[in-house]
Amino acid sequence: MNKALLERKNFSEIEITKLNKKYNTLSVRDRIIELYTDFDVNEIMLTSSFATSSAFLLHEFSQVNKEQVIYFINTTYHFDETLKYKEQLTNLYGLKVESIGANKIDNDFTTKNKTWETQPEFCCDINKVRPLNLIKQRFNLWVSGLMEWQSDHRSSLNIFEKRNGILKFYPLLNVTKEERETYIREHKLPFHPLIAKGYSSVGCTHCTVPGNGRSGRWNNHPKTECGLHL
Repeated sequence: MNKALLERKNFSEIEITKLNKKYNTLSVRDRIIELYTDFDVNEIMLTSSFATSSAFLLHEFSQVNKEQVIYFINTTYHFDETLKYKEQLTNLYGLKVESIGANKIDNDFTTKNKTWETQPEFCCDINKVRPLNLIKQRFNLWVSGLMEWQSDHRSSLNIFEKRNGILKFYPLLNVTKEERETYIREHKLPFHPLIAKGYSSVGCTHCTVPGNGRSGRWNNHPKTECGLHL
């Protein structure tokens, strides 16, 4: 492990406010470029679910810094289409992707007990939150592709925020759904194959059905977030 990563930074509210003011008026590309003037690549944890909005964010990062590692949380419950899309984008952009996931005993437990049916929060905690927490402590900043229009929770965020001990950065936060789709078409990027089948948001097979926004996630349950971003 890089020695510099052991020196965790504690960002003050004043520092975070300055970052938000600085980045708020920048384009997505300029935000990412500026990120590498304010932070070292080894400080940055970039995650991607290779879902419906991934082509935009990953294309932008691939144009700025191909050394950036992308972490993919493999719950073992992804759609085949998502795994094929992950491989497609990885090859297309020349990405450095590392998969992380729950240990086999815990993952087998959720499979055997179908925890997604009775305890969806617990299932997400085991298969998403805990695996990420194991590596999160190695970084000072976490980049995620959240956008305001995706949920009420996400509409309340700032470009930078401190949450659960790490500074989070959302370069796509104020990108509209229309802007995202226009970007993907203009750059001739591939859409997630399930979009054509009516899936606006894609998660695990057990908990995702076609629907607008995030309405198809955790169907028939009030849950709207897996817990990673809460």
